Amino acid sequence: MSGTPIEALDLAAMLCSRVCHDLISPVGAIVNGLEVLAEEKDEETKTFALDLIKKSAGTASAKLQFCRIAFGAAGSAGAQIDLGDAETISRGFFEDDKTKLAWNLPRALLAKNRVKLLLNLLLVAGQTIPRGGRLTVDPIGEGDSMGFKVSAAGVNAKIQPAVAALLAGEDGGTPLDAHRIQPFYASLLAQASGVTVAMAMDGDTVVVSAQ
Repeated sequence: MSGTPIEALDLAAMLCSRVCHDLISPVGAIVNGLEVLAEEKDEETKTFALDLIKKSAGTASAKLQFCRIAFGAAGSAGAQIDLGDAETISRGFFEDDKTKLAWNLPRALLAKNRVKLLLNLLLVAGQTIPRGGRLTVDPIGEGDSMGFKVSAAGVNAKIQPAVAALLAGEDGGTPLDAHRIQPFYASLLAQASGVTVAMAMDGDTVVVSAQ
């Protein structure tokens, strides 16, 4: 078990907060765009608002699809998830003008919790490059026991306090909150998958490995 105790209701509440954090921005932009369309008479401004709504709706949809797999039930207890589908939703979630994703995993079916772990490790790694950069996903091993290495390279990439410890299933030394629940949840997925997670700096790059 993880070294940090938490009630089931608190875990659920913090994970919900984490999902809402990702969705509030595009949904808010949609609302703002609709308000402009309702009130503005200038056609150029209305066109801009419509483009904003379309882009934000696409972003919200991509984030929902990602969160559905990363945090949701995603089928029965023995379900498997296609890594090709995981790549598609990951690109929709992470790639934009600032961040690019290099996905070097083969197309294969893996156990649900193992793929959920991968997506959560991507989230943890992505938080280390808030100004954007490059996320690279490589396999460790092959077959049903395949592990992952996620590298995050960007300006001033760094690991936040307690994150590495929480990922490893240790007490992070600070109370859990909506910001620290991500690595904690990833550690639970790692335990369920029978793998060990480590996070460290490799020069200027953050590397998260699960094997």
